[in-house]
Amino acid sequence: MPDLLLELRSEEIPARMQRKAAGDLRKMLTDGLVEAGLTYEAAREYWTPRRLALDIRGLTARSKDIREEIKGPATSAPEQAVQGFLRKAGLASIAEAHVHSDPKKGDFYVAHISKPGRAAEDIIAELVPGIIRSFPWPKSMRWGPASARPGSLRWVRPLQSIVCTFGPETEEPVVVDFDIDGIRSGNVTYGHRFHAPGEFTVRRFDDYVSKLEAAKVVLDAERRKEIILADARNLAFANGLDLVEDEGLLEEVSGLVEWPVVLMGEFEQDFLAIPPEVIRLTIRANQKCFVTRPQGAGEDLSNCFILVANIEAKDGGKEIAHGNGKVVRARLSDALYFWKTDQGDLPDFGELKASAERFGLDLKKPLDQRMARLDHLNVTFHAKLGTQGARVERIKRLAEELAPIVGADPALARRAAVLAKADLQTEVVGEFPELQGAMGRKYALLQGEHPSVAAAAEEHYKPQGPSDRVPTDPVSVAVALADKLDTLTGFWAIDERPTGSKDPFALRRAALGVVRTLVENAIPCSLRHQFANAFFGLTFNEGSRFSVIWKADDGGEFTTGVGSANDLLDQRFVGLSSEISGLKLERSATELVPDLLAFFHDRLKVYLRDQGARHDLIDAVITPQSDDLLQIVRRVEALGSFLDGDDGRNLLAGTKRAANILAAEEKKKTLVAETVEPALFREDAEKSLFAAVNQAEKEAGQAIQNEDFSAAMLALSVLREPVDSFFERVLVNDEDQAVRANRLALLARIRAATDQVADFSKIAG
Repeated sequence: MPDLLLELRSEEIPARMQRKAAGDLRKMLTDGLVEAGLTYEAAREYWTPRRLALDIRGLTARSKDIREEIKGPATSAPEQAVQGFLRKAGLASIAEAHVHSDPKKGDFYVAHISKPGRAAEDIIAELVPGIIRSFPWPKSMRWGPASARPGSLRWVRPLQSIVCTFGPETEEPVVVDFDIDGIRSGNVTYGHRFHAPGEFTVRRFDDYVSKLEAAKVVLDAERRKEIILADARNLAFANGLDLVEDEGLLEEVSGLVEWPVVLMGEFEQDFLAIPPEVIRLTIRANQKCFVTRPQGAGEDLSNCFILVANIEAKDGGKEIAHGNGKVVRARLSDALYFWKTDQGDLPDFGELKASAERFGLDLKKPLDQRMARLDHLNVTFHAKLGTQGARVERIKRLAEELAPIVGADPALARRAAVLAKADLQTEVVGEFPELQGAMGRKYALLQGEHPSVAAAAEEHYKPQGPSDRVPTDPVSVAVALADKLDTLTGFWAIDERPTGSKDPFALRRAALGVVRTLVENAIPCSLRHQFANAFFGLTFNEGSRFSVIWKADDGGEFTTGVGSANDLLDQRFVGLSSEISGLKLERSATELVPDLLAFFHDRLKVYLRDQGARHDLIDAVITPQSDDLLQIVRRVEALGSFLDGDDGRNLLAGTKRAANILAAEEKKKTLVAETVEPALFREDAEKSLFAAVNQAEKEAGQAIQNEDFSAAMLALSVLREPVDSFFERVLVNDEDQAVRANRLALLARIRAATDQVADFSKIAG
């Protein structure tokens, strides 16, 4: 079977784009080949800074001949239907169609279509130019004289040559010939830009790889990563150091070089006074270098760093390492200046007293000064949601109210919330936004804050993704929940919710963070109440007070003073008596809470499915009113365990049978008695079921009150045998209307008893 080799060589492709671009090229070409009727055994993509390459093995040499029949309308059909059939089948006239007969349907037209197969070379020559022209680069450019023409070729960087060869191992491969904007495909490529810039001819993939290697190009990105990592570890070890590994940086650096050469540079020991995170980020961001630490030194760094060059220098890389060292020293000088500046007084120190009094800040402390400045400058959080200072005020109040729920000290939660955003005004975070939170923790510890307060400054942002850990310190949990709940409620209030794939404010991530924090820390919490608290803070922040308008029993309205957040959830709540200064809220709490709760239900479903929970069990447990996420999770777990046993499976079958009969009769508007009347029982099975339902309903209800969902399932299990006996011995649709209505009421009691735990009708099986 023939193999296909494709190489697209250009100027340097940005490292962040290479892996995806190679994958896109493979998918686009293989999808096109399959659609054209070809098959292949294997396909793999490769990339370097200057080339994307594809190796497709076992590609069929020719697409199959196609013969198909397209059924048309009856011969008596109107002309419009006949013309539509001709267009669909690609026939010039009805004379080219055949007439088939069917004993039931009569005569109808059929088109016999024959399409001869095509050579793979022709298909490839047609596909590749189209793929190149429509390639989905995040950013692309035109170049050269041709760029002035409309529709000229665009590529991420100027495209320089194309290799495209095709053929079996036993024969000389052919060049698949095509041209795109003056670049003609061939079998000639070029090696390393400096070490081997000359051209050479390639035949197929194995030949291509070996010749590239001889020309100082390592084609396989994973192999380049292995070389860099192994050489960096060995070089560090030889100097008595350990490499601080960084998978993201390794991926990026492997996309910057075709021939990796690992070297070591150094900077002055004085710079080690800077926090390790700042040193690492400075060197990583500016020079794409790895840091090292003395062997067995914990988190402390050494003054040596590892760099990866793209050439083998004649001096062994001394000048390259020296040049990188000069740049690193300059960057670290800036970082040292930022670090020291952040520990001194601000130049506008005297203007911060009002903000300090508002938040209870001590202006002798550097981090307190930064928080006062954040408020003083009226830094905008969002045009419709006010300033960062107003937001910190809301988070502080929410965190203090959440503290008893999560087991935190309210005073510490309040202090942590006040300082959580202070590092946004530090010089280090201004230069390196990635260190937001981490620097807050360091500066908090430096000024003697409680360890939990310092931890919250960093951990309240967590979790920042599905693989990130959740905060566990109670103070961190309180501030993290307050921060995310304020964000979510605020954006819901201004009607800026995620739509489709768009989520510019990362609200899905924030909601999932709340879900994980509550569930993984086993915190029972009423979300409805917390949404109301957050909305109350939005509405009445900065000490503003407004009257509340209520709906009167006679249909009119009346006004009272502001009570509490719970007022906003009252069904009689109409609105506020005046416009809210500085905020443009689009929705009321009574609108917002159910919608936001449904959003959280969706996030919880995603989380539980990722944990392996059955979707039908989740749907059976969640109701529109469910607002305690931990309780939902425990119900799902208990229900799953119950249904794994025989009692659960059999009760499910019986309960669903009861629900189906009841639903069918209710649809027919058959009379169902409001209560079960024991005097109408005719069978012992009815009496036994009635007694069992009474017992199960009472015990399950008590267990649910105690939040013991396993006990609730155990209470329901006593229904298994009576339900089975009832359906074996009792005819529900008795001729006597009163007996029938009574038996249907008994089925309704079964449904009501099980509905305390879950909606069994939604469970598969």
